[in-house]
Amino acid sequence: MTLKDAAPPFVLSLDIGTSSVRAFVFDAQGRRVSSIDAREPLALRVSSDGAAEIDAAELFDAVGRCLDGALAQSIDLISPNAIAGVAVTTLAPTLVALDHDGVPLTPVFTYADTRCAQDAAALQARLDEHEIHQRTGCLLRTSYWPAQLAWLRRTRPAIFRQAASWATFGDYLELRLFGRRRISYSAASWTGLLDRALLSWDLRLLGELGIRPGQLAPLVDRDMPIQGLIPEHTARWAELADVPWFPAIGDGAAASIGSGCSGPTRAALTVGTTGALRITLPNVAQVPDGLWCYRIDRHRALLGGATSEGGNVIAWLRDTLRIDEDPDVLDRALSVLPPDGHGLTILPFWAGERSPGWGGDVRAVITGLSLGVTALEILRASMESVAYRFALILEQIEQAGVTPSAFIAGGGALIASPAWMQIIADVLGRPLIVAAEPEVSARGAAILALDALGVVVDERDTTTGAVGFVPNPDNYSRYRTAIARQQALYRRMLQQ
Repeated sequence: MTLKDAAPPFVLSLDIGTSSVRAFVFDAQGRRVSSIDAREPLALRVSSDGAAEIDAAELFDAVGRCLDGALAQSIDLISPNAIAGVAVTTLAPTLVALDHDGVPLTPVFTYADTRCAQDAAALQARLDEHEIHQRTGCLLRTSYWPAQLAWLRRTRPAIFRQAASWATFGDYLELRLFGRRRISYSAASWTGLLDRALLSWDLRLLGELGIRPGQLAPLVDRDMPIQGLIPEHTARWAELADVPWFPAIGDGAAASIGSGCSGPTRAALTVGTTGALRITLPNVAQVPDGLWCYRIDRHRALLGGATSEGGNVIAWLRDTLRIDEDPDVLDRALSVLPPDGHGLTILPFWAGERSPGWGGDVRAVITGLSLGVTALEILRASMESVAYRFALILEQIEQAGVTPSAFIAGGGALIASPAWMQIIADVLGRPLIVAAEPEVSARGAAILALDALGVVVDERDTTTGAVGFVPNPDNYSRYRTAIARQQALYRRMLQQ
């Protein structure tokens, strides 16, 4: 949308993801101003031992450069007082230890870091995981704080003792900008330490981990802004000096709202670096096995599952197999290959497994390779294998008595590949609608900020004029057989 069609007030929306930080401006109707687009690439530090981390200072600097860029782009377009709020969404969960001065003692550990697999297993053996899952909405797995904190306590005891506080990147960002920190119910629910019914830190679990409640940020809801940048930043971002800054929310929550999936009839399916399938509900009494239940805010919950595999698998394969064709040409070539016509069965766990089995330390497996298999077929088979994981997550969601009638696609990796979107529609046996707005996480954060400012937005406008992919019944049947084959391989792997 061009600025001449935009309606104030405006919200500046920061989307802090795994592979980049992005800043956009949205108007009062939740429409993105196309001429304002600031981006900074990120690179997780990964290693063969399972590390997936990023330096806190580097990430903060990337956010700063995005703010600089967005404000510079808007200076001649929007009056200084037209930005009514700043919305933030971040990858979730993240964890960083801080000293008494708020200085990071560790990198920012991400959900993809699997070095705590041993500690997750130890917690599962020692604690009642089912009870904790129902209480917090999260399992005792590598993605969450309990296992990561136990790992730090075991492997870096000096840092564990020295840590004055534990933070997500979102509340660390507020500390840097405002000199104090808070955490939203949304971001807190991704840590695995929030009692989802009481909306308070789970004291029993904190006690088991040796963490004091005072080491964690105060809890607030997503509609409680903070104002008053510290002098260091007031000089740099004068336009934002006294603008309401809303607490960071989890990227999955933002993506669901931004996709127009604010109720139980529409499910959001997002594939960026990783993937997720989720549905918004007013409440979830019982969390199905293998799924998580996070908070959007005090009124709404988010039920679903996330995969550690997504665009990262495709990027790795393209690099490793040296597939350097033009993306559009490559996608057309992938689209004409027959479904499950390659003889391959793949477990796409290049970065471990999250939903539905949560085998954080499992790794990818490819069976059926022969001299006749091409790189293109391996790529297509991998895309199909990721789609199968979404089918399994959907089965679990439906066990909770929820049957979404529409699936809204989002995420850069998925939107860039019509072939992959058709594969997913065929695998699920349901129509897949492409959100007209590609930046669904940033849009969702902006919509929630506008709502807090008293501006009501039609969230579903994102699918107006959208493209849809209709499932092929024959392909659906073929893929059901392939899913069963993948599950049989998965069970054999677990028995080894």
